Amino acid sequence: MEPPQGLQEPAAGGRRRRRRGGARNRRKPSSSSQQVPHTETVPPPPSSPPAKRRRKDSTGQAATTPKRGNTSSLLDKMRARLSGGHFRMLNEKLYTCSGQDAFDYFKDDPSLFDVYHTGYQEQMSHWPEQPVNVIINWLKSHSASWTVADFGCGNAAVAKNVENKVFSIDLVSDDPSVIACDMAHTPLEPSSVDVAIFCLSLMGTNYPSYLEEANRVLKSSGWLVIAEVRSRLDPNNGGADPEKFSKAIVQLGFSLVSKDMKNKMFILFYFRKKEKCKSVAKSIDWPQLKPCLYKRR
Repeated sequence: MEPPQGLQEPAAGGRRRRRRGGARNRRKPSSSSQQVPHTETVPPPPSSPPAKRRRKDSTGQAATTPKRGNTSSLLDKMRARLSGGHFRMLNEKLYTCSGQDAFDYFKDDPSLFDVYHTGYQEQMSHWPEQPVNVIINWLKSHSASWTVADFGCGNAAVAKNVENKVFSIDLVSDDPSVIACDMAHTPLEPSSVDVAIFCLSLMGTNYPSYLEEANRVLKSSGWLVIAEVRSRLDPNNGGADPEKFSKAIVQLGFSLVSKDMKNKMFILFYFRKKEKCKSVAKSIDWPQLKPCLYKRR
């Protein structure tokens, strides 16, 4: 019997092998398996650089990058905060050291005094009324022939706004019209002025010596005008008793003419020097004035 077509006789001792590739057994390639003609491989477009990772703030949120238009305002705010911190440091220094120490401190670096006064003006801009303006108006309502000594004059606002002759006195100044000195030891002659002003300037730990110097340079019946921060004379909040403060100045050789307490930020005192009154400065019990310190933010 003949073997079926497509099979071969097995070789001696071997196994039958199936014939492959026969015309009838070949399948036509499907369209999906047809060979694709060779084409050149197009390289993929270059990938964009990886996006930079955004920094996160302390809360874990992505920090926003300030716009260019906001950069200048951000820098201004940073400078203001630094300036405010510097002012508070200098302000505390003035309230907690003697006048001579303050004079030496600013003499070594006069630029610090500019920093202080810049911060001082910024703080005063929030007050509804400026005590120096009240004093200026008071002077304008009196004789323009009076000679005035402005102790702790700052930017010499009194001298710039009245017709009187004014000796402007402060620790440091680049203004040649201002006398730079320790306010306890001025170069003014005895009994040479009609008005002595202390506008928020009784700052040193030895403030009584400033008032003793004012007593020395004032004429008989001369005026002593003091504006002081209200909190420093509030015994309910650690300040001095305003009655004890007034009594000490009366013992120095003055009489209290009037006291203005209607302003919520400061108190005004108007004293006049007594005629032919011997001062007993060494035996006066001066109250300690509370330092006016700004809170750190």
